[in-house]
Amino acid sequence: MMNLTMTRKTVSLLSSLAAALTIGAIGLPAHAAIALDRTRVIFDGDQKTVSLNISNQNKQLPYLAQGWIEDDRGNKIQSPFTVLPPVQRVEPGKPSQVKIQSLLAARQLPQDRETLYYFNLREIPPRSNKPNTLQIALQTRIKMFYRPAALAPKKNAAPWQEQLTLTRQGDKYVVNNPTPYYVTIVEASAGKGGKGAAGFEPLMVAPKASAPLNVSAASLGSGPSLAYINDYGGRPQLNFRCAGNACQVVPVAK
Repeated sequence: MMNLTMTRKTVSLLSSLAAALTIGAIGLPAHAAIALDRTRVIFDGDQKTVSLNISNQNKQLPYLAQGWIEDDRGNKIQSPFTVLPPVQRVEPGKPSQVKIQSLLAARQLPQDRETLYYFNLREIPPRSNKPNTLQIALQTRIKMFYRPAALAPKKNAAPWQEQLTLTRQGDKYVVNNPTPYYVTIVEASAGKGGKGAAGFEPLMVAPKASAPLNVSAASLGSGPSLAYINDYGGRPQLNFRCAGNACQVVPVAK
């Protein structure tokens, strides 16, 4: 999982209900025309703008690309970050850029921890002149983390995710995050190289917070392994060693 949500939006439906049901029944695939070059945005506190590369994968038609920012509750916002341009035309098969710009209000954000936002990119197809046409637009939603300059990772430092601990409470493991960073857990297994636990649902643990894993502790055994998403979209693994109800990460040998 890449922490990337694709939402189908019906822009115009001129066909009959019967035709729509037929299309749904045969399961025609929907492919995004406007592609984004990443699955998350890290906005460092010492930056004024972050540029995202987009491209129109459709070789025949131009598309509009609309971008905006939401807060952690899903509310569309105009500050402390804004998207420029908010709407642009991307020619067939061509690349372009979207810029996320910080405003003065960004200085008021907490400086002792990350702040979560969401970047949204919606493609708007050209209007069709053909009758009985179903047009589908896709929307990409990815996480955006504002990271204060003081929290910039030190070169050659161990990943901060290695500071996570687990606490067994009944038949659940609780993930404890003592760091000032968000951590997204995407897989849990019983030991290094083990098969992912059935029914596991990815979760994001906020800075200085805890959250339970949704699978049983029994399914993860006494030496659980968790995979997380790093700044680059990779999925490193954390292997834990438990003593009683407390588990700590086994550091990766340098």
